[in-house]
Amino acid sequence: MADAKLYVEASEARKFVEAVLAGNGVPEANAAVVAKCLVAADLRGVDTHGINRIPSYMARVRDGILDATASPELTKITPVVGQVNAKNAFGFLAAAIGMDAACGMAREFGIGMVSIKHSNHYGMAAWVVKKAIDAGMMSLVFTNSSPALPPFGGKSKLIGVSPIACGAPGGKEKPFILDMAPSVAARGKIYKAKRRGEKIPLDWALDAEGKPTDDPAAALEGVMLPMGGPKGSGLSIMMDVFSGVLSGSAFAGGVTGPYDTSRPSDVGHFLVAIKPDLFMSLNDFRERMDFLYRRIVDSEKAAGVDRIYFPGEIEQLTEEEREKTGIPLVQAEIDALNEEAKRVGKPPIVVKGQ
Repeated sequence: MADAKLYVEASEARKFVEAVLAGNGVPEANAAVVAKCLVAADLRGVDTHGINRIPSYMARVRDGILDATASPELTKITPVVGQVNAKNAFGFLAAAIGMDAACGMAREFGIGMVSIKHSNHYGMAAWVVKKAIDAGMMSLVFTNSSPALPPFGGKSKLIGVSPIACGAPGGKEKPFILDMAPSVAARGKIYKAKRRGEKIPLDWALDAEGKPTDDPAAALEGVMLPMGGPKGSGLSIMMDVFSGVLSGSAFAGGVTGPYDTSRPSDVGHFLVAIKPDLFMSLNDFRERMDFLYRRIVDSEKAAGVDRIYFPGEIEQLTEEEREKTGIPLVQAEIDALNEEAKRVGKPPIVVKGQ
């Protein structure tokens, strides 16, 4: 069957992506960062932001719209504020440098903030949050993105489906990781449905005539729908303020999408790292986070609900499972990835059992 799942080991996926990136001129160290972030998304079940992004990224590289050889540069503004000029490099590289810097400042001064300009898509925002958690830090992670939503009351694309993410380390329990789009569904899910020949729910988007549609191609020609009406619209505008206006990057509909090879994206990001033991001991903080976790997941369940999950927990459980079973793909996705490998003379991706 065309939609039968084929599985790829995470280590093989990283190896494959690194090879394709290197074949397109990406320095080895930078390729390793991008590959790790893309595979992390697949492992967490965020397939819309995983290795299937490689064909669109490579198209931008081939067209000279994304600089495969660039390395972002950090400038310190104050002891607790920095800015990264991404230099039109992969957004993964800029965000990695930015969060490392923010965590370093927070470790010394309690808080660190980094604004990032002239960047590109950085995939799943949760990996940036996880980077802070691994450093023992709380975090806020903002980005803007290309037009996909109308402002509340409008009908044309103007603001992005820009994810807001944040996190905090736990103790013995799982950490808090929130990564959400201000739309009913992430736009990447519509691209995924189109790629797989699937329909979408009618409440996700409107077609070019403003009518609900279950056709992903028609949805991409129309507009995404914000969650909660003015609330989702307001959150998306907030992302533009902190990520675009503040950084000096594109904003107000000026960001170019990752599938558009007409010009550089000029995405902006805004990252904050916070030391969790500013107001109490680290042990007290972790114990309080564990108490919150248990209160949430052990709370009384609504009818028909078997389990209550902490934000980010489902993705963590998916990651544990996929580390064992592999990353699920369909044949069309395997073919598209292998076409990219063929272009640069690299081996095809290794599928389990083949």
